[in-house]
Amino acid sequence: MRENIFLQIYTEYSNRIHSGQLAPGTKLPSESELAEAYQTSRETVRKALNLLFREGYINKIKGRGSFVLDMTRMDFPVTGLISFQELTGTLGVTSRTLVEETVLEPAGSLLARQLHIAEETPVWKVIRAREIEAERIILDKDYFRSDIVPFLSKEIAEGSIYEYLESELGLKISYAKKLISVEPSTGEDQRLLDLKQYTHIVVVRNYVYLENTVLFQYTESRHRLDKFQFVDFARRVRR
Repeated sequence: MRENIFLQIYTEYSNRIHSGQLAPGTKLPSESELAEAYQTSRETVRKALNLLFREGYINKIKGRGSFVLDMTRMDFPVTGLISFQELTGTLGVTSRTLVEETVLEPAGSLLARQLHIAEETPVWKVIRAREIEAERIILDKDYFRSDIVPFLSKEIAEGSIYEYLESELGLKISYAKKLISVEPSTGEDQRLLDLKQYTHIVVVRNYVYLENTVLFQYTESRHRLDKFQFVDFARRVRR
């Protein structure tokens, strides 16, 4: 237990920051105060603080201490590969997936270029509206190579496709390239989403690769402008 006390400190403080118990700008207790509170060494405390720092929970200012960073803008990470179920689980919101279409069809010229396959190659097309707090604010259009994903169904699409791909098919999903733009909404957007007065939409195009570097999925994730901020956390590396 004593060997893992730094993880206890990290978990307790990261949870308090996520829950809002510690507001952005709050100064954490000093290393000495934390060491006394947890009956451990300053080295152990420093290890926990360094982990909080690396994960973007706090900023450490030399001579002043550690301060809580604003985590509320990190609800939809740009760089992560996270499923809708995983995302809404961390946000703690009421959500629902509405499957509009799950069909196997020839790629055609546009998808063939995106997935680097022949036009006649069958691909799985999955269209899903994502409802959060009773509003349909995300439209996900997913396309999977059928030679890698041989079967999909509406039932699978209603849950987590990634969980099915990893747990049932044993695929090792590794990384993605993402392109983000703001574009005029389409008729499909207006039909399947609650766009209100918004005439434009945020489009995130994902090119998703397996561990063996094979491109197997292309996705257009279309978001209502007012609902999501796409953020990342970065630190400047001093050279």
